[in-house]
Amino acid sequence: MSADAQYVMELPLRAARGRADFMVSGSNAIAVEMIDQWADWPRGRLVLVGPARSGKTHLASVWAEQSGAEIAAAPGAIDGTRPLVIEDVDRLAGDPDGEAALFHLINRYDGARAPLLLTGQAVPGEIVLPDLRSRLAATAQVEIGPPDDALLSSVLIKLFADRQLRVEPKVIGYIINRMERSCAAAEALVERLDTASLRAKKRVTIALVRDHAGWEI
Repeated sequence: MSADAQYVMELPLRAARGRADFMVSGSNAIAVEMIDQWADWPRGRLVLVGPARSGKTHLASVWAEQSGAEIAAAPGAIDGTRPLVIEDVDRLAGDPDGEAALFHLINRYDGARAPLLLTGQAVPGEIVLPDLRSRLAATAQVEIGPPDDALLSSVLIKLFADRQLRVEPKVIGYIINRMERSCAAAEALVERLDTASLRAKKRVTIALVRDHAGWEI
C-alpha cells in the first residue's frame, strides 16, 4: 500500500486554554484588557464579539476560571446568579422564547449585581423584543478583529504545536503571505497539512504546503 493510501490515525488533540496560552496582538488587545478588568464592567456585563475561531471561547474560559463562572449555551435553563457566560447569543435573535429568556436572565443578574459575559459572532441584531434591545444597547461591547500578521503567526505555531509538529519560520511566513486572513482558515489548513505530513511521512515544508494547501500560487 502506498504512503498516500495509508490509513491516517486521528489522535486526540489537547487545545491549550489557559491565560498564558492566549496570543495577544493589536486585533484582540482591547478584548483581553476588558476580560482582565471584568470587575469594572459597567452594569457587570459585557458582550464579546468576533468571527469564528477568533478566540472568544478561549477568553470566555479564561474569564470563567478567573471569576468562577459557569459556561452555558442558552439562557433558559440557568438557575441562580453565579458568574455566567452565555455563548452565541446572536443566534437568539428572532427567537421569541430565546429573547424572552435572555431578557429575564439579564434582569435577574442586574438585580443581583452578578457578572455576565455574552459572546457571539456579531452583536445580536434583528431583536424583536424592545426591552431586550434596550438592555443590549446598554451593555458594554468589545470586538475581536481579524488577525494581524503577528497573531496569525502565533496561531499557526500553536496549532502546529498542538499536533506535535515543528515548522520552520520560513514556512510560517510562506503560509501567511498566501492564506485567507482568519483563524478558522488557519485551523483548517493546519489540519490538512498535518494529514498530508502523516501520509507522506514528511515534515511540513514549503513544498508540502505548496502541494496540499489548495492555492493556485
